[in-house]
Amino acid sequence: MNLIKVLPTVLVVMAFALTAVAQSIEPAVHGVRNDLPRPYVTQRNWGELPEGTGAWAAVTAVEPSPNGQFIYVIHRCFENSCENRPEPPILKYDYEGNLQMAFGAGLFIFPHGATVDHEGNLWVADARGNEEIGHQVIKFSPEGEILMTLGESGRGGSGPNLLHSPNDVVIDPNDGDIFVTDSHRGGLNNRVVHYSASGDYIKEWGSKGSAQGLISEPHTIAMDSRGRLFVGDRENNRIQLFTQEGEFIDEWRQFGRPSGIFITPDDRIYVADSESGPDTGAKELMGIMKGIRIGSAIDGSVDVFIEDMEPLRDDHSGAEGVGVDHEGNVYGAVVRRRMLERHVLN
Repeated sequence: MNLIKVLPTVLVVMAFALTAVAQSIEPAVHGVRNDLPRPYVTQRNWGELPEGTGAWAAVTAVEPSPNGQFIYVIHRCFENSCENRPEPPILKYDYEGNLQMAFGAGLFIFPHGATVDHEGNLWVADARGNEEIGHQVIKFSPEGEILMTLGESGRGGSGPNLLHSPNDVVIDPNDGDIFVTDSHRGGLNNRVVHYSASGDYIKEWGSKGSAQGLISEPHTIAMDSRGRLFVGDRENNRIQLFTQEGEFIDEWRQFGRPSGIFITPDDRIYVADSESGPDTGAKELMGIMKGIRIGSAIDGSVDVFIEDMEPLRDDHSGAEGVGVDHEGNVYGAVVRRRMLERHVLN
């Protein structure tokens, strides 16, 4: 065989192959891919609204209970605030979307992130306050009874006894320790606060900044099966991983701009990006589609995308909160467009 004659043909074939591969893979922007598989079908008619309610208010969190019996939906009463409103912001559903009960009226200004602990209790953060209520995290029993509060009602601040615009909360299933991300945009603290199961202050870490371990708007928090904490450092467009002692482990940027994080028991991670796209002045990522990115909390790989209805809209239109039920259905809590989304595998 004449290798000199064959070699050009081989090179041409290789060139065509490389070109085809390059054309089939969209380049990542800021380490985030927009071309991931999209195997989910979106539903926007799930969930019975309370009697007399014609439409959703801003939906901020969707939290399935660990026993697979109930799903809690947190909303902001009317449009985008519960201040001086009579509506209960916490709605409890069965898996068919039938409303079982509603509670929490008069307790919140700006209900935000939430979690259901291993005992089935619901925790809800209030990211605003007035002179009477707000700036707290409230723990409810499944029947809606208040079991605990963190922070002082209506008084925002720093230090061990106060919170200022807390965003989210997560509970360690092993010892019941509590971790709160504090504060929302314009808040004082930009920290993670660690409490004992009984609500006693243990420690805190973080302050405003962009270096590793510093935080700028800790908008959400979740915990994996190893007890590691995943903090949505939203204004820095990254997730920061910490030990429960506050030691920095890693930072992940491949999931986009994190507004909400949910981790299932098998360490699948779901990250809601409601703000990427055109830059509105809040340090958003340019060229990134809004939506929910799904991958592994073990190694940080990303393999599935649920594209938002308006993925490149200028304002912050995507789902902020995200929850996953025991059947694998994914729920998106949409604030700006005021709706609840349910995503089902096709």
